[in-house]
Amino acid sequence: MENSVTVGQRFPLTIKRLDINGAGIGYYKRKITFVTGALPGEVVVATVTAVHERYLEATTHRVKSASKDRVTPVDPLYGKVGGIELAHLAYPAQLAFKRDVVAQSLAKYKPAGWQHYDLRPTIAAPQPLHYRNKAQFPVRVIDGHVVAGLYAPQSHTLVPLTRFATQMPQTMAVITRLCQILERLNVPIYDEKHNRGIVKTLVVRESASTGEVQVTLITHTAKLPHQAALLAAIQAELPAVVTVMQNVNPDQTSLVWGPTSTLLAGQATITERLMGLDFALSPQAFLQLNPSQTPTLYQTALEALSLAPNETLVDAYAGIGTIGLSLAQHAKEVRGMDTIPAAVADANRNAAQNGIQNAHYEVGTAETVFPQWLRAGFRPDAVVVDPPRAGLEPAFITALLKARPKKFVYISCNPSTLARDLVKLTGAYQVDYIQSVDMFPQTARCEAVVKFTRK
Repeated sequence: MENSVTVGQRFPLTIKRLDINGAGIGYYKRKITFVTGALPGEVVVATVTAVHERYLEATTHRVKSASKDRVTPVDPLYGKVGGIELAHLAYPAQLAFKRDVVAQSLAKYKPAGWQHYDLRPTIAAPQPLHYRNKAQFPVRVIDGHVVAGLYAPQSHTLVPLTRFATQMPQTMAVITRLCQILERLNVPIYDEKHNRGIVKTLVVRESASTGEVQVTLITHTAKLPHQAALLAAIQAELPAVVTVMQNVNPDQTSLVWGPTSTLLAGQATITERLMGLDFALSPQAFLQLNPSQTPTLYQTALEALSLAPNETLVDAYAGIGTIGLSLAQHAKEVRGMDTIPAAVADANRNAAQNGIQNAHYEVGTAETVFPQWLRAGFRPDAVVVDPPRAGLEPAFITALLKARPKKFVYISCNPSTLARDLVKLTGAYQVDYIQSVDMFPQTARCEAVVKFTRK
């Protein structure tokens, strides 16, 4: 009988490569083992944390022989919180890994011609640290103090943070001061175990170009005790904060945002400047989290589309219109859609405020609105898609393959769902190249821009 492995068992292991989540992969008695914190080429002593029928999970107890790419983690909390899973890997090696994640995903789904795709080297971020313009941190009381931070991996144990390697410093300073104000005023903080208390989560977003800060208090009930004193303290102590919003989420759910939001103080939006345009952001509007790298991502998409002035463009999964509006000057007409009404309102307002008259956005899913336009006789010359992590809806792919626009570019934030979608898309399109762009240094997340040619 095969001697079984138990949790807590330790053994030496040679690491072959990294998986798509940044864990090292080795084989123990021919069983695949995912080792957090281990790098390719290393020999580590692994401690088993979970035993499954087909694979093992483990952590790095110690490194016996280290990779030349191993560095001292950029944040002391490495290994204790998520969001910095590659902090122990030298930056050039992180870039190579992200290209490899695309390759691994293609090898899994095998879309037509995948072995011959041109996978371009990942474009580096201009600043691999302190780049994130938004933090969404749960708030709890620990040892009598109000703290905000991130959960430890696979748990609901909060690790308090006052600075963090990937977050912009001002965002963290605002969160830290908000916690102090909430504590001083005795505002009731949510208690997950007993499902009571008020303030659950702090969402802080800052504009890299204007320095404006937007604060949203996500609360368990609509009631917010000491509201007047809280708003007065924010105004006095945090002059950069120009928006204070309350969002009510009464449910015990993994979803952070609830259905209703109220503006408590200040203006409804902050302004971010990208590619020479001003974008108004309401708190729930989606914006890329890395403002210093976003123009590179959009420029990469623009080059891949190579629009002619007489061509029409569809901007699917448009958010607040950042992609479509930054391409509008190169096109005859831009049409886009998004499911969040506030984002669509932002997109149309952003078009008007920037004097863009050839762009229009509608509320609805890409898979319903796009076929409607086609039935009404609209034939786009070009389509750009930037879907969420779940990738494209099958109904949208069907409509796209029917319309077969001459030019098509896919911006993906999840190589796995991208590779899955390519299986269908390569029926009508060939992949010219995939350009990975590092939007999230220190993490295993990877963005990629795919240029297609119609077959």
